[in-house]
Amino acid sequence: MKKFVTLLLLLLSIISLNAQQKHAMTVEDMWNMKRIGDFDLSPDGKTIAFSITTYDMEKNKGNTDIYLIDADGQNLRPFKNSDENESAPKFSPDGSKISYEYKDQIWIANPDGSDAKQLTNLYTGASGMVWSKNGKNILFVSSVYPDCKTQECNEERDKEAAASKVKAKIFTELMYRHWNIWRGDKRSHLFLMNLETKQTKDLTEDSYADVPPIALGGDQDYSLCPTNQEIAFTVHTDAWKKGSDTQLAVSTNNDVVVINPTHGVLFDQISTSEGNDNEPVYSPDGKFIAFRSSPRAGFESDKQSIVLYDRAIRKMTNLTSKIDYSVGQILWSPDQKYIYFDADREAFHSIFKVNVATGEYLVLVKDGFNTNMKISADGKTLYFDRQQTTLPTEIFSVNTDGSDLKQITSINSELLSQIQFGDFDTFWSAGAAGAKVQSILIKPPFFDASKKYPFIFLIHGGPQGNWPDEFHYRWNLQLFASKGYVVVATNPRGSTGYGQKFTDEISGDWGGKVYTDLMNACDYAIKNFKFIDPKNTFAAGASYGGYMINWLEGHTSRFNAVVSHDGVYDMEAMFGATEELWFPIWEMKGKPWENRTLYEKWSPNRFVKNFKTPMLIGRGANDFRIPDTQAMELFTALQLRGVPSKLLYFPDEYHFVTHPQNARLWWTTVFDWFNQYKK
Repeated sequence: MKKFVTLLLLLLSIISLNAQQKHAMTVEDMWNMKRIGDFDLSPDGKTIAFSITTYDMEKNKGNTDIYLIDADGQNLRPFKNSDENESAPKFSPDGSKISYEYKDQIWIANPDGSDAKQLTNLYTGASGMVWSKNGKNILFVSSVYPDCKTQECNEERDKEAAASKVKAKIFTELMYRHWNIWRGDKRSHLFLMNLETKQTKDLTEDSYADVPPIALGGDQDYSLCPTNQEIAFTVHTDAWKKGSDTQLAVSTNNDVVVINPTHGVLFDQISTSEGNDNEPVYSPDGKFIAFRSSPRAGFESDKQSIVLYDRAIRKMTNLTSKIDYSVGQILWSPDQKYIYFDADREAFHSIFKVNVATGEYLVLVKDGFNTNMKISADGKTLYFDRQQTTLPTEIFSVNTDGSDLKQITSINSELLSQIQFGDFDTFWSAGAAGAKVQSILIKPPFFDASKKYPFIFLIHGGPQGNWPDEFHYRWNLQLFASKGYVVVATNPRGSTGYGQKFTDEISGDWGGKVYTDLMNACDYAIKNFKFIDPKNTFAAGASYGGYMINWLEGHTSRFNAVVSHDGVYDMEAMFGATEELWFPIWEMKGKPWENRTLYEKWSPNRFVKNFKTPMLIGRGANDFRIPDTQAMELFTALQLRGVPSKLLYFPDEYHFVTHPQNARLWWTTVFDWFNQYKK
């Protein structure tokens, strides 16, 4: 018995020592973590190629390299590893080559990295490559002047612009800037390259429409038919047909079209909804195209369903009409009996499997945040990116019946072994009209149930977004908890993953039911979790979350201090300066001169007389979504009201803080702000 007790005490002391050797995560830890990007699975299912980005805090930048690993997680080795960025690896259909992006061009090499050759040599660059099934052609995109027929023309136009002493621009239509860039005169065009002849063809020549679309589009928006030369892609058809961008700022009406490059540049539109249709994927036999479709015009967060288009009879079927989740990626099984997709599901981003014949579906991977799926040629194994609040992105696999979840890569295992994370949990509370509202709760590291901890209440952006079980590199829940805080992140009205009705119920009601949902969740946490110190409560949010912090400022004084990052302050002024105008038009049920009552009702600037809570404001100068003048107006009001306030302004950032040293300053300033107002 004594030996057993002695061994037990020894074991407990080892566990205690290991726990003491760990530390709470720091900003430096987060930026020292390697970040997995694109990955691809070899045709024989034996090898995975993937990119890793590593950041250097002192150099204030990152570098991306490509690595290979066996599909069982063994034999990690470099493929392309240099001081330049190499990314986007893709195996050729026969597995004999790997393509990748390097110095703004597409390159190709043997799987061991040897015999590297440059495939494209365009002055305007090339990216987003897609292989044809026979390996003889590739698709890619490049930004060109629509009226230029040659690369020499593009180069000459750029030289003329650079040499000109006049940098002024004249705009005649909206969407002259987007997100964080001034658009200029170039457009993203779709190119086809024959690898045998090395000839390239601009498939969208003369078009002023971008492929993929400038908004609501991505690198899944074009694909090659496996059985013939047909190509499907997504385009904003109004911009294409009218030869201008007039409708881009107010319309979400992207469509799926098909084109046969041997017949010129005439296209055939196959989607019919007034909403956003995108991401076409051919079935393995080429008989069907599956794509995502939203029914309502002007609403970027409408439910995305999987629509099947039968190419022979030109018939469309909504495969997920009975599934109340908005579809992410579409992935066919090799035998075409199933389609796999990912979607927000409560506080997770799950993987689903839907039967093409019946529409019946299963949830294969329920928890965590799972994206970017690949499937083995035999249809038995899915590979995908997976992350959780305690796990940066790693590649996992699961059998297609949902069994045997495995972690393949462990690129941050050594660093993670040194970090003590807080426990993850969720709880439900009653929102407005009795609705069920879910929140994530993160306890501080080294949690002691007998103690009381300060409390940070987080509000997500969107507003049609959510807080999931993910490792977020900007608003990281564990990093908020790392300084000894209990963190609650609530998914109120407007959040995705709880059905489309729940998502819809914020539009036109920005400070209504959602405010009740949030405050009820906050009150529930303080009342039911005795380890929360009710005297030390704080709140923070970005984008719509920043808006809600500004709204809270005029409607409650329950928090010691708050942080508002990139938040809307003056609804009407924001409308006049933002770029994706369909968003405020939908959310406020019209333009300001059509529905000024709603703009005024939900504008935080109307409640300045109630401002009392100390506020830190964060803002990037290049944020065109919610321009920086919103922060300046807010800061002016707080200062003149005598409310303790501080403006953290980044001249080199946009809607996000993306530079390592800027991020370090942001986190340091936020924690200092909260510490200043602890009681």
